[in-house]
Amino acid sequence: MHSKENGSSASQAVNSGAADERGLIKFLLVSVTSFFIGTVHGVLQIQPPIRAWLDSIGSPYGGPGHMIDPLAHAHINVVGGVVLLCMAVTYYLLPRISGKPLFSRRLVEHTFWWTTLGIAGFYTTLMVFGYIEGELLLQGDTVGMEEVHQVYTPIIAVVATVMGIGFWIFFANVFMTARTIFSRKSP
Repeated sequence: MHSKENGSSASQAVNSGAADERGLIKFLLVSVTSFFIGTVHGVLQIQPPIRAWLDSIGSPYGGPGHMIDPLAHAHINVVGGVVLLCMAVTYYLLPRISGKPLFSRRLVEHTFWWTTLGIAGFYTTLMVFGYIEGELLLQGDTVGMEEVHQVYTPIIAVVATVMGIGFWIFFANVFMTARTIFSRKSP
């Protein structure tokens, strides 16, 4: 016995879910953008003059060059590309497979913004400080490198923490959702 009112509320629930799912598009767009940046980064870093510069400043084994290759390159691809994609897929599939809503849509938003800002800050910090310290190394200015590195350390710690907060918000939201899925009260 479905009344028009019940059908209407079911339709509203579906439309509400669709609106919530549209919020996942930003995860996908940042994921694709990260893959694009990472791909361009990878192509550029194998060009002979850039490769020679990176090798001269210690890439990929140490020195400032390792900040650009492999750290920045790997993080923009793996964290920006793969991790954000996995978060979106998890947030999309978990309610469908379980038949239970996510614990918090608000935490989905927090996951996105904390993680995205952390990824952008992490990549930018590695690139900027890798370049600055690399140029100082080529000039033989090890004192300047040390001074710059003292600025780098707290900045990378902050942006890594921001990214980490995004991860932990994601984990909390997924685990709280799983808790409702597997609670004994669940039909």
